Amino acid sequence: MNVHRRPGEAETAAPGFAEFVAIVALMMGITAFSIDNLLPAFGPIRAHFSVVEANDLQLLITAYMVGFGVMQIVFGTISDVIGRKKALMAGLVIYAVGCLMAMMADSFTTLLIARGIQGLGSAAGRVLSIAIVRDRFQGREMARVMSFCMMVFLIIPVIAPSIGSGILQVGEWHMIFGAMLTLCLILAVWFGLRMPETLHPEYRVPFSVKAILAGVRRTVSNRRTFGYSSAMGLMMGCLMAYIAMCQQIFEDGVYHLGLLFPLAFAAIAGVMGVASFINAKLVRSVGMRRLSHFGVCGFTLLGLAQVVAALAFDGPPPVILYCALLALAQALFALTVPNFNSIAMEPLGAVAGTASSFIGFYTTLLGAALGMIVGRSFDGTVLPLGLGYFLLGAAAVVLVLWAEGGRLFGTQNEGAGH
Repeated sequence: MNVHRRPGEAETAAPGFAEFVAIVALMMGITAFSIDNLLPAFGPIRAHFSVVEANDLQLLITAYMVGFGVMQIVFGTISDVIGRKKALMAGLVIYAVGCLMAMMADSFTTLLIARGIQGLGSAAGRVLSIAIVRDRFQGREMARVMSFCMMVFLIIPVIAPSIGSGILQVGEWHMIFGAMLTLCLILAVWFGLRMPETLHPEYRVPFSVKAILAGVRRTVSNRRTFGYSSAMGLMMGCLMAYIAMCQQIFEDGVYHLGLLFPLAFAAIAGVMGVASFINAKLVRSVGMRRLSHFGVCGFTLLGLAQVVAALAFDGPPPVILYCALLALAQALFALTVPNFNSIAMEPLGAVAGTASSFIGFYTTLLGAALGMIVGRSFDGTVLPLGLGYFLLGAAAVVLVLWAEGGRLFGTQNEGAGH
């Protein structure tokens, strides 16, 4: 691994490939853990604060994602000035403050504020993980690394709800935020000791509003970058809707699985993990475009299949059928989004921090807004989620067609490595 140091900076032993992937995956995984670990606590939180409307608990996800989206524009840009390492450590401090506030929250409003602060801090992990990977890789090799990171990252949603449920068996929901704080401290120590500065010295820039705006302008003016980023935002809207609604669908609103809810959630996330592994293995030979275009088209068709299934049965579809449709859709999501992100970032190596932060800011806020709209439409059935998958997936296909000039399944302009 190349280490980029300024004169006077201490040398840090570079991690090997597997450790590099694990650290980056954990940087990304803070977000998944902060969301999925809390899902089993919705009921106890509702009872503790006497929340009347069940759909209001979805605000625990929305508040986090809004903070998460807004701050990405800051961390990526600052990291181009001060370096990736200092920017990440600042973010982890903010996240830790949010965890402590949540543990001491005395009202639902205070808890929502704490969740927003958590989101502000965790944005550093998301945006800098992509910038760090882009510092080292490009083209199909970047997509391969991102897929491995995504595969490890998806292990967290498999186990996080079970961890949350386990914590609730021995203590109160406040302890779940203690688990989040513990994970934050582990990442801070591991990253601090093992990850060197990856920002290329020639790409380090002085702080300049003009330079930042120039980087953002370069990002939004690139047709491929903007088209794929917008499509990714629509796909993220589907994921946010699923996360917001899954507790109501599986645990107590539609299928009444109760304590089996974490198992259903883990099974679907596990399929996503397998798909990410397949993507990592295939992307160098098949190409980012072919895999992601197949993924987004298949995802849209599976959204339509969910709609048909919801309408065909007098009541909810059989739980096994519904879980299978969701798992296949999420697997295709895993073939799509990492490649969309790599294609969007490919032309922007010289402004990777700013580009990654703006793309993260844009796609997260777009995804959070769309996810909230779909999630708040929950009516006790699975139809709203199926419609969301189908309509947003179809819009993503249109955007990809626009970005590619009306062509799908090509392999043009895909680099083979760094």
